[in-house]
Amino acid sequence: MFFDIGPLEMVALVVLAVVIFGPDKLPKLVQDVMGFIRKVREFSDSAKEDIRKELGPEYQDFEFQDLHPKTFVRKQLARHGEEFGLSEIQELKNGFARDAADATAAVKSVRTDPLAKVAPEQAAPAAPPLENGERPPYDLDAT
Repeated sequence: MFFDIGPLEMVALVVLAVVIFGPDKLPKLVQDVMGFIRKVREFSDSAKEDIRKELGPEYQDFEFQDLHPKTFVRKQLARHGEEFGLSEIQELKNGFARDAADATAAVKSVRTDPLAKVAPEQAAPAAPPLENGERPPYDLDAT
């Protein structure tokens, strides 16, 4: 329904309203609430029209939902997508996806054949073994 209120909760609210206000005052209360909602809606519509009138004729198709950040960014990217380099970003994303797929396939092939030899160009260079008590070399890039 509206505002994530289910039918059972709506029935409970109606019963509670009848108990609190009574059946004789409830219709007048509903009428007053509906009148208040109508006035607020009219006020909102007149404020929107005043704003559109003040902005000028180039903003007659302006919608206030366009001010929501997600909508604004989506429209700007759709309008100026090439200026922002979105095609290059999409190409990078596709390249990363291909690289990830290749790496996944390589891992699966190693898992299926654990005795398979690794190509020499793929093997990491072996470091000489450390002597007893010798400290490993200090790596500036690792810190």
